[in-house]
Amino acid sequence: MRLLMPVDERHRRLKSPEAGGGVAAEPHPGERVAKRIARAGLCSRREAEQWITAGRVAIDGAVILRAAINVGPQQIVSVDGNPLPAAGPTRLWLYHKPKGLLTTSHDPQGRATIFDRLPAALPRVVTVGRLDLNSEGLLLLTNDGELARTLEHPETGWARRYRVRAHGQVSQSALDGLKRGVTVDGMRYGPIEARLEREGPNSWLAVSLREGKNREVRRVLESIGLTVNRLIRVAYGPFQLGSLAQNAVKEVPEKTLSDQLKRHAHRRR
Repeated sequence: MRLLMPVDERHRRLKSPEAGGGVAAEPHPGERVAKRIARAGLCSRREAEQWITAGRVAIDGAVILRAAINVGPQQIVSVDGNPLPAAGPTRLWLYHKPKGLLTTSHDPQGRATIFDRLPAALPRVVTVGRLDLNSEGLLLLTNDGELARTLEHPETGWARRYRVRAHGQVSQSALDGLKRGVTVDGMRYGPIEARLEREGPNSWLAVSLREGKNREVRRVLESIGLTVNRLIRVAYGPFQLGSLAQNAVKEVPEKTLSDQLKRHAHRRR
């Protein structure tokens, strides 16, 4: 890692007012440094916070080790010695993820990721939530990590809708019981709407939820005797998979994105 300071100062921290002294003795009126990094499209805010604690981030040349710091508009934030790129207009894309790709930028085992398949002309993007290796369908991509954080947060309230093929027998009444939420192996999952579309050795279900915890659909359905063998996300909030081909990417028009965000914010008031 290239530091923007002498080696003997690499552990100098930006101190809080309570700690006394330091580069940031008085709070800046701007925004959290992790939010600034996320808005530049380098990563999500959570990942930015991890970069900070790892000593990869500096403000005006001083390495920081904690995320609870505000930065003003004129301050220079660097990651690994490189100043943040200027944040462009917020953009959003729909991507049809096929089965067999990981939703990560790097896999230590060398398995294929969605970033290996995205068009080279696409700018740096982060994903809105994830789809696991064996899941497919709609994945939202954005150049604004703060938007990703907002859209994937449960409090945002956007429904994730899936078509699910599952082996095993189940009744609609059992599926209706999921509306109250369920606890599986000590993990509490929120309300899930599930409708039986077609019965058989492999039944098809329409499933809707608003949390999106790791492998939530698979684990919850396993708790009522079903084994998921295909899971397709068909919608995320107002955005639909539709006829988008596998591995295809389609940008959401700026006005459409703005209108949907405003409409949703208005409904939640």
